[in-house]
Amino acid sequence: MVAEYIDKDTKWKCGKCGTELQPAKVKITYLGGSFEVELLKCPSCNTVLVTEELAAGKMLEVEKSLEDK
Repeated sequence: MVAEYIDKDTKWKCGKCGTELQPAKVKITYLGGSFEVELLKCPSCNTVLVTEELAAGKMLEVEKSLEDK
C-alpha cells in the first residue's frame, strides 16, 4: 500500500543517478526514536525523497509532538 502523501501519478527520478524512484519503507531517526515510513527511494543509490509538502506538514507535526514529550 502506497502512503497517501506519495503521488502515484508523478514519476520522480533520482537527482543523483537518474533512476526512477520507487515507494519503499525507510527508517527515520529523530530525538532518539526510530520510525519506519514509506517514502520514495532510489533503488540504485538509496537516495530518499522528502517533499517540501511532507517536511512542512506531517513530519513537522510529528517533530513537534516528539519535542513536547
